[in-house]
Amino acid sequence: MSAGAPLDGARSGTDVPFLKGERVSLRSLREADVDGPYLAWLNDADVCRGNSHHAFPYSREQALAYVRHAATTRDELILAVTLNEDWRHIGNVALTQINPLYRTAEFSILMGDSGEWGKGYALEAARLVFAHAFFSLNLTRIGCGTFHTNEGMIKLASALGMTQEGVRRRAAWKEDRHLDAVEFGILKEEFEHGP
Repeated sequence: MSAGAPLDGARSGTDVPFLKGERVSLRSLREADVDGPYLAWLNDADVCRGNSHHAFPYSREQALAYVRHAATTRDELILAVTLNEDWRHIGNVALTQINPLYRTAEFSILMGDSGEWGKGYALEAARLVFAHAFFSLNLTRIGCGTFHTNEGMIKLASALGMTQEGVRRRAAWKEDRHLDAVEFGILKEEFEHGP
């Protein structure tokens, strides 16, 4: 089976992955995730250092509303990243602002389990989502933005073959200072998703 292909069967019910890779799978978010580590990630300053979260406390009610939204929206594709070895939820990945007319979307990822950082799971999850976006959703462009201080996301964008397209100076305020927002993009013909 090629990476990024929907899985015909694995586990039962909501555990069945939507996309399956070699080491990670992507499945729908479910309400039970809110009672796992997910809620703590959005309240952890270290996990949220490179994104816009952690400005206000993130409540269980907000998390449930987000999970319910993810189950019904067609403007966004929001998935849980799980490890194939034990199905543990280690992060979330999303395509947002999906525009079927322009055939574009924005990419975001949150690797919440800091114990799994630096192992290549984010790259594998992103490649699964990009392959799905380009070859199943027929998109032609994916963009993303991050703070200039977010070395992990900048490295990920580079590994995905994304091109830096611009910088929005002093676009955010985080940890008592202004941060620039670095914008990246990739076109369908530039993407190589590998095995």
